[in-house]
Amino acid sequence: MNYWLLKSEPRDYSIKDLERDRAAIWDGVRNYQARNFLRQMRSGDRAFFYHSNTKPPGIVGLAKVIRENVIDPTQFDPNDKHYDPKATPENPRWQTVELEFIKTFPRFISLTELKENFLADELLVVKRGNRLSVMPVAETVAKKILELVDVS
Repeated sequence: MNYWLLKSEPRDYSIKDLERDRAAIWDGVRNYQARNFLRQMRSGDRAFFYHSNTKPPGIVGLAKVIRENVIDPTQFDPNDKHYDPKATPENPRWQTVELEFIKTFPRFISLTELKENFLADELLVVKRGNRLSVMPVAETVAKKILELVDVS
């Protein structure tokens, strides 16, 4: 099992939305490096749910990958803000995963707290200027994050 961090703006899709939906496709990622990370995700992997572009940003919960290598349907919809005119059903450019809600953490872990506990080479989200919406998290770091929220 691998660990990941997925960023979402709560006004677009929040941990509460995932809890309500129980499962959802993580669609709309349009960064090649983030897409490549999505392609590496496997069923059973865990993902920290991070609320971005909010005050303060931080980790709010945990999800599980339940389906891998899902074709992102938003790339084909000309009315969707994530439409990609170069993508076709025969040659899709964007793959993603389906996530299942596991839990909202009993407490929020702010970006400030993450910076106090991790170096940029340990946890990419604390690196200044990092804008990736999908990033890997080392198992040792994941375990420390879970200890911070007192979740096993």
